[in-house]
This record gives sequence, C-alpha cells and structure tokens, in this order.
Amino acid sequence: MSRELTILVTGVNGQVGFELLRSLQGLGRVVSCDRSVLDLSDLDRVRGFVRDLKPSLIVNPAAYTAVDKAETDVEAARRLNVDVPRVLAQEASELGSLLIHYSTDYVFDGTKPGPYVETDEPNPLNIYGRTKLEGERAIEEVGGKYLIFRTSWVYGLRGKNFLQTMLRFAREGRKEITVVDDQFGAPTWSRTIAACTAHIAARYCAGDVDADWWANRAGVYHLTAGGSTSWFGFARAIFEAANAEALCVEPTTGERFGAAARRPANSRLSCEKLEAEFGIRVPAWDKALVVCLEGFEGP
Repeated sequence: MSRELTILVTGVNGQVGFELLRSLQGLGRVVSCDRSVLDLSDLDRVRGFVRDLKPSLIVNPAAYTAVDKAETDVEAARRLNVDVPRVLAQEASELGSLLIHYSTDYVFDGTKPGPYVETDEPNPLNIYGRTKLEGERAIEEVGGKYLIFRTSWVYGLRGKNFLQTMLRFAREGRKEITVVDDQFGAPTWSRTIAACTAHIAARYCAGDVDADWWANRAGVYHLTAGGSTSWFGFARAIFEAANAEALCVEPTTGERFGAAARRPANSRLSCEKLEAEFGIRVPAWDKALVVCLEGFEGP
C-alpha cells in the first residue's frame, strides 16, 4: 500500500478531529472535512464526496456529543451518530477501505461493579448513548474492515469539555463549585486518542499485513486512559495541575446535580483487548492531564 494513500478525516474542528490532523500527517494525503467542506447531515453528498475522493482510510470522530441536548434533539443526534457512520461504513466497504470510528462509555448503564469489557451487554441510559450504540451496530451490520474505539470523558485544550469548563471557572475567580462524586471513569485526553489511532493507522498505511488481517480484527475496542476517578476527583486534579488550588470543590451526587440525561455511575472500560491486538498501553489519566497542562500559567 502506498504511503501516498488518501486519508479522510471528518469532524476536524472537534477535540479529537483537530488532534488527528496532527497525528496522521506523514501517513498519506490527509483530507480534512469540516462543515464548510461537507455538511454531514446531507447523506447523499456524503456518499458522493467519499466516492469522488476514494480514500483508503476513513477516520470518523464527527458526532453529536451534546449529551443533555440530545434528549430533545433526537433526530439530529441520530443523523450524526447513526446515519453518517452507516453511510461511511457502506462506502468504505465498497472501496475496500478501513473505517475507524469512535464511540462512548455511555453505551453501558454503569451497574457493573468492575471495568466493562467489549463483550459486556450494552444498556444505554440516555439518547446520546443509545444513538452511539445504534451507530456501532450499523457499522457492524455493514461489515468489512472497521475499528470502533469506545472512549470516555474526552477532554483537551480545545472545544467544549469538562477541563475547559473548570479552567473557565478558575479564570472567573469562582471561590466554590459543586461537582458530581458518584460517577467514575477515565478522563481521556483527545491527543492520547489521536496518538493511539495514528499508531494503528501507521501499520495499516504501511501495508505490512494483508486485508484479511484487518478484517479478522474488525470490531469494538476500548480506548481510554489508564486508571479512574470521579468527576470530583478530576476537577481537583485539574485545579492542582493548573495552580488554582484556592478554589474550593464540593462533592455532590448525580441525582442532586440534576442533569437532563442520566449518566452511568461506572464508566470504567478495560483496554486489555486493545493492548493484546495492537500492543498499545494507554497512559494513566492523571499523568496525561499533567502533560496536557504543561506550561499552563493558571488563572
């Protein structure tokens, strides 16, 4: 396979998409796709765009991720989280290309006492999780060469996410905030997700194994940072790393916080399958956070 193969990346203005544009450079001709280039809600245009481009690798971080808003904006969530992945899977299958897609810990209900593995039965609690699960199944029904990476609690120094919200509170000089302390998961840096993706994509682009090797590894993988914490623990770690320790963080429950969409109490995912198949061990969440905030001078 030529190094000059074409790689299509969607959602490049998002947290993961932005990092993917950096991580995938050098593996081929990277074509970035944002709304100004292609409106993903127009499925016919999506099909035509992919057929004209003929990418050998499609990387799809684009998604409807407004968890609470999705409870009332179901059609839009389903279009981006179900219909678009199905179309991309169909076109990738026709081209013989590899599709890399991203899903979420929210496909689970959080009642399992330990980390979830890929074979555990999903049972989403909210519309966002339900549409992401439907997107996974749409890709699986098409078949072909595909990798679905379930990740969790994605953050970065770009876009809307928990880290950015906490840093904004610090800049605003808030003295006290209340954060949920009964939901547990692994905060995962968007750059970590992109780096792991690039590691796997590099092997695909090098062409050192045949199509059957990739087809035999098609499926769902968990890709999250190592370890776990609560949102409360994550907030405290952010303020410590950002030199904003004076801000007082008080714990609360998810029920008392009262978000529109229910969240799983346990979002911990086991990444043993990813490590076994691709030799990737993801860094611990707290170490990645420190690296992410290196050079941050505080509020």
